[in-house]
Order: sequence, then structure tokens, then C-alpha cells
Amino acid sequence: MRIGVLGTGNMADALATHWVRAGHEVTIGGRDPHKAERLATRIGGSAKPASLHAAAESGQVVLAALPFGAGVDVARDLHAALEGKVLLDCSNPVGPGFGLLTEGGPSAAQQLAAAAPGARVVKAFNLCHEQVWRMRPPVFDGRPLAVPVCGDDETALARVRELVQDVGCEPMAGGGLVRAGLLEATAALFIALWVGEGADAQAIAPPLAYAAGPSHQETEDGTAAFRQGF
Repeated sequence: MRIGVLGTGNMADALATHWVRAGHEVTIGGRDPHKAERLATRIGGSAKPASLHAAAESGQVVLAALPFGAGVDVARDLHAALEGKVLLDCSNPVGPGFGLLTEGGPSAAQQLAAAAPGARVVKAFNLCHEQVWRMRPPVFDGRPLAVPVCGDDETALARVRELVQDVGCEPMAGGGLVRAGLLEATAALFIALWVGEGADAQAIAPPLAYAAGPSHQETEDGTAAFRQGF
């Protein structure tokens, strides 16, 4: 697969490194050609440096590895080059006090889609620190990390699911792009718990078997035991 990367920061580095190792052709695009060249050299393999425009044109999938706000401006400038492309958004609109910067408005992913209306936007890779994405692979207690993926185009989703697997993770259906805002809000909450409180965010969710409450049989047994006790 041909992948264009917009940005030269940590997320660009972490994800592009996996994709080059998986055999994809990756073009690193940056405003600063020296930064793009340094990152491409560090990644090695098929990675090559280019301008933002050239990276957008080159990729079947284009990763917007840019801070919230900057991504919209870049997507607007490159909308013609992004026409028909899968545009992968991993940004988190989280501000001071771990607040959601998109509160009451469209999600970061929806804003990106509005800026490049011909692109097929998919939200993924936003729930973890870049160091997690550098792991080879991200596996915890023997279970690969699951990555929710939100989007409206099935072909675009299939491409992104492949890229998730190339990172060593398991893709998880997150619904349409309208649900990307839920992913972004989840990231804001997790960051507030992890960083602000030093809490284990995983502890807030029960196992899947209990997600909808105890089973009918368990409920009946519990009710019977409760009645017998009185």
C-alpha cells in the first residue's frame, strides 16, 4: 500500500515505522524538508521525504499526524490532492485541564472531513500515547491492543483495519464517523485519569460478560438468595 504521512512528529514516526516494516511504501511529508528527510532516514527502508503536497498525492492512505487545528488548515490547503484518498485522523482535541476543545461542535475528524470533502476520513490510533504505538507489538497480558476505527466508507475502513493489524493490534468496529467524537471524548477522559489522577483507566470497565449486567440466571439466583436471606 502507498501511504502518505502529513507531519514529522512522534505519531508520524511511530506508525510509519511499523508500516515500512510491513512492506508499505511510505512518503513522509513536512513543511520543513530537513525534518522530513531526517525522519525518513531514521525510519529507513521504503520511507522517503517529500513536501506535504507530494505526500498527500502519493498515498492511497494519508495519515494526518498533525496537532488538532493544524490538521484542518493543511487538509483545506491539500483538499484537491486528497480527493478520493483515505484520510486517517489520529488527533486528539484535548486542551488545558484535559478539556475537549470540540465541546458542543463537530469532532476533530468531522472538521477534517469538512476541510477535505472529497477524502474518506477514518478515525483511529488516538487513544494511546505514541510510545505505546512504538511497541513491537502492543500486547498486554498476552492480548493485542484493540484499536477502535470509525468511518463511513467500507473500503477506507478495510484499508485502515489492515494498517491496524500491521502495527500488531486488533481493529475494532467503532461505528460511523459520527462516533469519532466519542473516541475523542474517551481520549480526553483517559488522559485526565492517567495523567491528571494517576489512575488506571482500565479499571472503570467490567469484563465483557458483565457489560450489560449479570446474566438472567445470575439475576434470578441473586434475587432468590436475597429473598431467602430475609
